[in-house]
Amino acid sequence: MKVSEDVWKFYQQHLGYSDKEMRRFRENPRNEDVISKAPALLNKTIVLEVVDSHGCNSQHKVGDKFYFDGAGNILTKLCPKRICFGALHSMPTLIYAAQELFYAGVDPNEMRFKRIGCVDVGVNCGGWGHIVMELRVEERKRE
Repeated sequence: MKVSEDVWKFYQQHLGYSDKEMRRFRENPRNEDVISKAPALLNKTIVLEVVDSHGCNSQHKVGDKFYFDGAGNILTKLCPKRICFGALHSMPTLIYAAQELFYAGVDPNEMRFKRIGCVDVGVNCGGWGHIVMELRVEERKRE
């Protein structure tokens, strides 16, 4: 899909690129592909839900959800008030995979391995606690 000049100008301003940087950005055909598909991804919400929890110092419990927009920005108003850095550290791997699948035309919810654990190994392995999160991609809720 062809990207209009207005959209290219938006991205140049949004990313703060000089004219030279923008030329280089536009020379990469993958960027046009991603930009042409970005509006559809921005209508999605990426959710990582806690499906297992034991000994979590931040008190993350089964059913807690962490929300991101399609671009991967955390939606803090929808998330728990406290978010453990160990859980947050693990999330980008799945978020990136979901975005890549989407850009490739594959439903991210069909991902085979869509669970990830926090970096704490849990009490049985010398840590404190451990949580497991599962990813899904939903249509963005309109308010």
